[in-house]
Amino acid sequence: MYDLETSIEKLTSVGKTTARLLNKIGINTVFDLIYYFPFRYDDFSQIIKINQLLPNQTVTVKGKIILINNRRSFRKKITITEALIEDETGSIKIIWFNQPFLIKNLKTGDQVFISGRVEFDNLGLQFVSPAYEKAKKGQNLNTAKIIPVYSVTGRLTQKQIRFLINQALKSVKLIKDWLPNQIKEKHNLLSLSQALSIIHFPQNFKVLEQALYRLKFNELFLIQANNQLSRRYLARNKAAKIKFKEKEIVDFVKFLPFELTADQKKAAWQIFLDLEKAKPMNRLLEGDVGSGKTVIAALAMLNVILNKKQAVLMAPTEILAKQHFITLNKFFQNFNFNIILLTGSERILNNQAKIKKDEFQEIIKNGEADLIIGTHALIQDDLQYNNLGMVIIDEQHRFGVEQRKKLKEKNLNKTAPHFLSMTATPIPRSLALILYGDLELSMIKQMPLGRKKIITKLVAEKNRNQAYQFIRQEIQNGRQVFVICPLIDESDKLGVKSVKQEFKKLDKFIFPEFNIGLLHGKLKAQEKESIMLDFKNNKINILVSTSVVEVGIDIPNATIMMIEGADRFGLAQLHQFRGRVGRGGYQSYCFLFTDNYNNKTTERLSALVKSADGFALAEYDLKFRGPGEVYGTRQSGMPDLKIASLTDLDLINLTKKEAEEFFDKNNFKNFPLLKNKLEQIKIIAHLE
Repeated sequence: MYDLETSIEKLTSVGKTTARLLNKIGINTVFDLIYYFPFRYDDFSQIIKINQLLPNQTVTVKGKIILINNRRSFRKKITITEALIEDETGSIKIIWFNQPFLIKNLKTGDQVFISGRVEFDNLGLQFVSPAYEKAKKGQNLNTAKIIPVYSVTGRLTQKQIRFLINQALKSVKLIKDWLPNQIKEKHNLLSLSQALSIIHFPQNFKVLEQALYRLKFNELFLIQANNQLSRRYLARNKAAKIKFKEKEIVDFVKFLPFELTADQKKAAWQIFLDLEKAKPMNRLLEGDVGSGKTVIAALAMLNVILNKKQAVLMAPTEILAKQHFITLNKFFQNFNFNIILLTGSERILNNQAKIKKDEFQEIIKNGEADLIIGTHALIQDDLQYNNLGMVIIDEQHRFGVEQRKKLKEKNLNKTAPHFLSMTATPIPRSLALILYGDLELSMIKQMPLGRKKIITKLVAEKNRNQAYQFIRQEIQNGRQVFVICPLIDESDKLGVKSVKQEFKKLDKFIFPEFNIGLLHGKLKAQEKESIMLDFKNNKINILVSTSVVEVGIDIPNATIMMIEGADRFGLAQLHQFRGRVGRGGYQSYCFLFTDNYNNKTTERLSALVKSADGFALAEYDLKFRGPGEVYGTRQSGMPDLKIASLTDLDLINLTKKEAEEFFDKNNFKNFPLLKNKLEQIKIIAHLE
């Protein structure tokens, strides 16, 4: 038995080369080996007699080698190993390609298991490139049972991984089972060591299902435990009760130039109810692109300011903060509010000239500032708030407990501010329960009345010039265009080049008469801000960009979104891009281009052409592509799920319910193994 932290180099048959290959796939210790799960299984458990074999069966036979030799194939210049094995009912031919060493391992007279698919050729039935293993009682890892298949790299083989995991599993009982007994008994769950052994070498599919269920339960319960602890920590804080100023709010809504939708009214009412409580509001406002979240935020801030409290609105970028500053100054023009814009490069009070650093700090600290809008500069060390009532975070998927503690400490009255997060990313309910399980959820699905539907088309390559001609006409009519190229990882040199090539092609050959801008992730923040500002001010006709194009930025004059390599984006992301246009009164269009016309791609992109519902599209993509592809592998806060899936909605709901009940009835400090597990994964360190 090995210690769980034993380096893999100490295991039998692991030299430096094998250790390097294992390190590449994240295996450094015995513990890592145990948690390196198969991605599928081959069912070689059916052992049958040779005379019962039929074509296309996947089975195992046990027999004696009566002949084995190598020969060269003159046509393809490869080595072919041929064997004949027999049992008491008959014999069958076996063929392997380019494995001449087999005749050293397998000898005439050896009893072997052969597992694979039975094929048929002119000479009869045969096995081609099957798995093989000498028949030793109870020792077979590669044949005659349900066989795990792992992701491997380089020259690592399935046999090596299985052999090493089999060694590592001798230490599986050293892994502490942290899930409380009462939960395991209630749901009849396997022990952790049983589940970890079975997931690698199951005796049958029924016990494999039980092992999978236990390990999925573990992953989802830990996430839900995190959410419950965060909720409880935040609920311990005291917040100012903010009364609903009904008359003023009703009057404000009457003077809006549009009518609120039923979804907007419902979301606003949920927020007003939360604000009246003595514990801090902790809510996510989720609304499709252009559904009118900003006006809900304005209503909430108005209510807070009328209660003589300060409100803060934090945006991810300077240009978005400036956009909110302009919009909210218009919304509140009939009120005598002091509104401050604070970003890395600007400090403005009420659309007046810039103010000095110490001056604006004093205005905020002494309570003269009612609404402060900005970027992360709002939680900088030397800033203090007089009577902070509410914080709204726009498009910041995760604003952790640490940041909230910081804002509470900056509040001179030491109460915790109410907290509202806003996102335009359509998030299916299952994903929201995981990513935002510590938040209450408000959803706006209806679009404001009178908004024109964006016409979306999948454009065949033969119609590209026609699309260019249409774009030219739109620009001549004074409109602007986005061109998006596929999302690129920093290491993907080819991808970076492609956005530059697209820019060069459009600038030099297709639209030389227009001003074209280029935007990508390798530009400095200031350069990006400057390009977006030029585009906003119509100094740029066409903006060629990677997916870094700002979320939430308003370009009312942009009417065309052209997306190259559309198949490389998730539907949720494509829908986000599409939402960058159609924000003014003009009819807008989204053109999708792809080199990939297989059925799956066409079906997926057709879903975007037919549907304008971001939530439905996100559900569709989650089902067919999985969360990593839909939201990007680096999505902030995306849980690291090895076994569970975000489509396991029943189990997500069950673990949520179990975590709630457990923490309602128990102090987790009385469960040292669970407490230790939560500390290990850094969930509760900040809650102590």
